[in-house]
Amino acid sequence: MATVPKTPKPASVTKKPAKKTTKKVTKLTKLIIVESPSKATTLKKYLGPSYTIKASAGHVIDLPKSTLGIDTETFEPRYIVMRDRSKVMKELMDAVKNASEILLASDPDREGEAIASHLKNYFEEKALPKLKRDIPIKRIRFSEITKDAILKAVSEPAEITTALVNAQQGRRVIDRLFGYGLSPLLWKKVKGKLSAGRVQSTTLRIIVEREKEIEAFIPQEYWTLTANLVAEKQKFQATLNKVGQKRIVSPNELENKDKQQVISSKKEMDALLKEIKGKDFTVKDVKKTPSQTKASAPFITSTLQQAANNLLGWPAAKTMRAAQELYEGIDLGSSRTGLITYMRTDSTRISPIAAQEAKTYILEQFGEKYIPSKPNFFSNKKNSQDAHEAIRPSVIGHHPDAIKSYLSADQYKLYNLIWRRFMASQMVPVERAVTSLSLEVGQCLFTVSGSIVTFDGFQKAWNVGADKKESKIPPNVEKGQIIPCTSLEEEQKSTQAPPRYTEATLVKIMEELGIGRPSTYAPTMMTLSKRYYVKKAAKSLVPTDLGKAVNKLLSENFNELINASFTAEMEEKLDAVEEQTLEWKSVVKEFYIPFNKTVTEAFEKVDSIKGAFDEKTDEVCEKCGKPMLKKLGKYGYFLACSGWPECVNAQPIPFGACPKCLVGKIVEKRGGRRGAFYACTNYPECDFLTNAKPSGKVCPNDKTPLFFQAGKKKIIECMHAACGYTEEFSEE
Repeated sequence: MATVPKTPKPASVTKKPAKKTTKKVTKLTKLIIVESPSKATTLKKYLGPSYTIKASAGHVIDLPKSTLGIDTETFEPRYIVMRDRSKVMKELMDAVKNASEILLASDPDREGEAIASHLKNYFEEKALPKLKRDIPIKRIRFSEITKDAILKAVSEPAEITTALVNAQQGRRVIDRLFGYGLSPLLWKKVKGKLSAGRVQSTTLRIIVEREKEIEAFIPQEYWTLTANLVAEKQKFQATLNKVGQKRIVSPNELENKDKQQVISSKKEMDALLKEIKGKDFTVKDVKKTPSQTKASAPFITSTLQQAANNLLGWPAAKTMRAAQELYEGIDLGSSRTGLITYMRTDSTRISPIAAQEAKTYILEQFGEKYIPSKPNFFSNKKNSQDAHEAIRPSVIGHHPDAIKSYLSADQYKLYNLIWRRFMASQMVPVERAVTSLSLEVGQCLFTVSGSIVTFDGFQKAWNVGADKKESKIPPNVEKGQIIPCTSLEEEQKSTQAPPRYTEATLVKIMEELGIGRPSTYAPTMMTLSKRYYVKKAAKSLVPTDLGKAVNKLLSENFNELINASFTAEMEEKLDAVEEQTLEWKSVVKEFYIPFNKTVTEAFEKVDSIKGAFDEKTDEVCEKCGKPMLKKLGKYGYFLACSGWPECVNAQPIPFGACPKCLVGKIVEKRGGRRGAFYACTNYPECDFLTNAKPSGKVCPNDKTPLFFQAGKKKIIECMHAACGYTEEFSEE
């Protein structure tokens, strides 16, 4: 076998020089962390490439959801990165690696301070040791997102305010202990998936107690009298004001029987009419007086929510969403800027700079006569924190109509209110000329008054709602003049029960009683609705049977806690923590020890009412043939098979006969691609389907549901082709 010769090695091999690798150096930037992505977008417009802007999207670190997360001996909370926020934290940690400085720019309130504190602690514990270098971590705050405000904030970084963090931590721990203590009691005694809360449960109690007042109310009859008069060829009306020396009032107004009187029966009214019928009236007095109406203060959170509810029909949550968008920044074409100052505030204070800018604008646009001789001052409520200015436009020159094309319809509506309210607050009063007449006939005194605007004052900027109303002035008559009466109109009335709360009036009473703080009003009402404790009838808030039952259990067993005074006192103690006159753990301890004892006792002594909301129906389960029960769930009533758990059939409650086949019934099908729609239960034999909104009323002819006509809010119709019934919708 031949051998293969070996290849000789070359005498020398010249090695190629290795390629030099240049390590890419990452340029360090200042890292700013804000709460919302839209706010981050706005800041990027103002700050150059030496800044990196990231958003935490609110809390990244919080108490765990599945456990209490609080040591009940020391009250020390255990914070974790929230499970659904781990991706956000990873992005923030990656950004920290390339940071020369970290500026925490969460919202300028207690909660924002706590978010900043959690991030700082996490970075110092998890990130900096691995990087083996110190990175300064500072706090920056701004109450308006404009270029000047942002540049000023980043040039003046500060330390986190421990007192604010402690006040928020005290609130968080107390509310967690409260909710995690009481909610399991509701699960065991009422039904699953319910919740209780320090502010939430007290607010529910207020709504339920108003409902009790309404249910217990007994109307009282009373009568009023109006005279139709003619003078100087002008018709006008005057109202009975006095009989003898006693002023005529309704039963609700009666306080002093020696000076006031109620005409409480037809007999009393007939006796009075007999005395004055056919007689002329004599002018006893004519008064012409000037009157002034001062402008309201610029908006704070509560008054903004009330105005948006009253004038726009918005719930508080929608108002705060739109306000958040305006605060965080709107792209105005050439620039992106925040249009309003921070929207969670309880102070009517405004900065001297903003007042001067408003004064300049008013002078240029309206004239000197609209500027008050000295700036208008608005006092804050006693329990105001006064941490931020009132809600105002951040740039006065951005008139709502000038930037309307850049705003959504909702953004424009809210910004228009905020801009006009602020401008009006810096202007002179509206002046009116008031004419009042008093007329005598027998022992009766009738009165009438009216007014006209003589100078529009702040209405030049704000002319909405009640502020724009005028009343027709009575004719120009003289004292002693005889006025013929053409007729007398008596009217029977009855006293009305106190009205249910709307979101606007509920926010007002929460503020007056010191329940919660500006940031809690909207979330509280959302929770009450979400848990089906309260439902809406038109604009009114009505407690459900479930809400009444939960309130009964809580108020009877925790009366010292589920009330306005306890909730308000707790807010004052948390304010004292912020002011560093109380220590947060001592506040928690003072609350928790008696609370925990009461909860433990309640588990033993409170009777269960589980199943109390189940009702038998005539419906039969199509799967097993057993009767269906009407049950109360998380989102209201539904039908479920009485054979549960062997049969798990459940469905929405059907309402009204199908307008197409008249055999099946109409039932709402949830989860449609384009929202809820309504279909026949006799499908597929009947294919009736509509996404028109049901009115809650039925057709008087065929008992099918009446639906709103498309594009018409006040017209409802029967969809049965052979009927065609329509009517104007009324909520009565």
